[in-house]
Amino acid sequence: MYEPPHFRETRPEILHGLIRAHPLGLLISNGAEGPVANAIPFLLDAPSGLNEDVPPNGRLRAHLAKANPQWQLLADNPASPVLIVFQGTDAYVTPSWYETKRETGKVVPTWNYAIVQVRGTVKVIEDQDWLARQIADLTASQEGARAAPWAVTDAPAPFIQAQIKGIIGLEIEISEIHGKWKVSQNRPVADRAGVAEGLENEDHQSPDMARLVRSYGGLDGN
Repeated sequence: MYEPPHFRETRPEILHGLIRAHPLGLLISNGAEGPVANAIPFLLDAPSGLNEDVPPNGRLRAHLAKANPQWQLLADNPASPVLIVFQGTDAYVTPSWYETKRETGKVVPTWNYAIVQVRGTVKVIEDQDWLARQIADLTASQEGARAAPWAVTDAPAPFIQAQIKGIIGLEIEISEIHGKWKVSQNRPVADRAGVAEGLENEDHQSPDMARLVRSYGGLDGN
């Protein structure tokens, strides 16, 4: 990933935060006929006193359907690294928001975004207890905030067991993690302010991106 210094994000808590907020990652691996990619939800285990076995950059957990041939490619090439891409908030930026447009006219459109890319090797897991814990953890991560959360145990046990037999687990030790927050940091202060205001006020509103532009652009008073 191309990472100009002013767009580079290296803080683990920020990188991990994007993965947790946008857990649907694009899993990319190499096959005999070229790259193979599938979008699947991931869980992130971060290193802490409670997770002493977790590597320094963290660990990802996920599962694929047994009918998906990518898992067999991963099992056949355990030493081959994979790439997982997590896409955060993004927004088109019109030159009309720039003060520079009014001053010189020397401006062009661009696209703002926040993205995390992870590299690592995959361990393919068929253990039924691991898979049961994986789907329970993944479900809880998405259902926990709901007023009446659904749990895996709400479904009949034989039905869940049958579903588990149709999936394969993936565990990825993160060897590299890179973040790119392209949020107008390269623009003059007046242009950054115009972008934030435009993102907040136009019909398509993108408040998440506006907050990033203000935060990374030094416009939030901190």
